[in-house]
Amino acid sequence: MIKVVGVRFKDAGKIYYFDPDGKFIKKEDNVIVETSRGIEFGLVVVGPKLVSEEEVYQPLKKVLRIATQDDMDKNKENKVKENEAFGICLEKIEKHGLGMKLVDVEYTFDNNKIIFCFTADGRIDFRDLVKDLAGVFRTRIELRQIGVRDEAKMIGGLGPCGRTLCCSSFLGDFKPVSINNAKEQKLSLNPAKISGICGRLMCCLNYENETYEKNNEILPDYGDKVKTPYGVGMVVDVNTLMCRVKVKFKSEKDNLEEVKTFQNEEINII
Repeated sequence: MIKVVGVRFKDAGKIYYFDPDGKFIKKEDNVIVETSRGIEFGLVVVGPKLVSEEEVYQPLKKVLRIATQDDMDKNKENKVKENEAFGICLEKIEKHGLGMKLVDVEYTFDNNKIIFCFTADGRIDFRDLVKDLAGVFRTRIELRQIGVRDEAKMIGGLGPCGRTLCCSSFLGDFKPVSINNAKEQKLSLNPAKISGICGRLMCCLNYENETYEKNNEILPDYGDKVKTPYGVGMVVDVNTLMCRVKVKFKSEKDNLEEVKTFQNEEINII
């Protein structure tokens, strides 16, 4: 087992494990760590814990230090410089006539690299743009093309439910979402109703899907005939989450219809 701390570099970003290196580090501490991109400023979101070696990427990098006040001030300065770099890059994109949308700019903590994230419909030849930006900022420049889901995560916003986007508030990683999830939950297959602001299937379709799959295996379908304490009837509605069904009974004597609700354990499929 290895002792680690979990660090995030952005709100709702992916959690990366680091070796605390004997330092007294607790949750909510700001730390300085070395990553593949360089020296970074991060927030400890998972306090010290033991994990198996299979759960971490080797070699495990160490926490360099707990952030000092000078480190925090420098991080704030970097945020200001990121806003300035964003405006400059927009001007350069327009100058070169490139069909790309700038989404985010990020300085590494040590200012050794500036990362410009953008979206585009296809491949973009941005070699001249990189040379232009390198001439302005005098440091390493990386242009990274991202997908529409990553764009939504970076920009944020409100989902169709009226709440802050899951991806920008708490989802660290994107998981595949299938149209079968919508079918399993008997949702409308109208793309406008099951897609998020990114234009892709909503991440929340995954949340209850396991429960739907499990319950749908034991529940009857619409139109099934079932035996109930009140006799035989036909299923006209199914509440998958509550495991309840509505059954319609028809009296041949007076030609009247009646609908009653039952828990799944109260009925038997004929």
